[in-house]
Amino acid sequence: MRGLIIMLALLGGCTSEAPETRLPALRLAPAAFAGSVSLTQRLSVTPLPANSAAPKTLDALLEINPEQIQLAGFALGQRILTVSWDGQSLTSSRHALLPKEVDEQRVLRDVQLVYWPLAAVQAALPAGWTLSEEGNVRKLTLGQENAITIRYHATPRWAGQAELENTLEHYRLVIDSKETP
Repeated sequence: MRGLIIMLALLGGCTSEAPETRLPALRLAPAAFAGSVSLTQRLSVTPLPANSAAPKTLDALLEINPEQIQLAGFALGQRILTVSWDGQSLTSSRHALLPKEVDEQRVLRDVQLVYWPLAAVQAALPAGWTLSEEGNVRKLTLGQENAITIRYHATPRWAGQAELENTLEHYRLVIDSKETP
C-alpha cells in the first residue's frame, strides 16, 4: 500500500498549478470517434521541462464505441481511476489517494485530442483555438501559441505509440497502445 501512495503522489506531481490560459474542455460525442476500439495501454508521464526523473507509468484499459468511452487506470495492480462518458454525463470513481490534480475532465480531453478525427475536434473548439495536422503531427494552438503537440508513431493511430506534449500544463504523456480482441 505504501508503494501505491508513492505512485499516486508522483502521478499527481506531474501537473502544475492552473495555467493562466486554460485549455478547452472537450466533450465530444463517443459516436464522433466513428468506430469502436478496445485498447490496453501503458501511460508514461514526465513533467516539463524535462529533467532526469524517470517517467511515472500507469496501465489503462480504454474502450470506445458509439455509445460511450470507458477508461480504467491501474497502478501497482490496483484500480485507481474509472472514467465513463456517454456524450451527456461524465462519471468517475477514484481511489481515495489519487491526487486531485489527476482530473477526469483532463483525461477525457486528452483522449479525444489524441484519437478523435481532426474535423470533429476542430468543430468543437472555442474561438481562437486551432487544431492542425501535418503528417503524423497534430498541434493545438491559441493564436500563435502552441499548447499541445501530438506525435503519432503507428497506423491506425491508436494501435501503437502516441506522444502528447502539453506545454501549457507542463507534462509529456507517452501512450503505448495495443488493440485487444
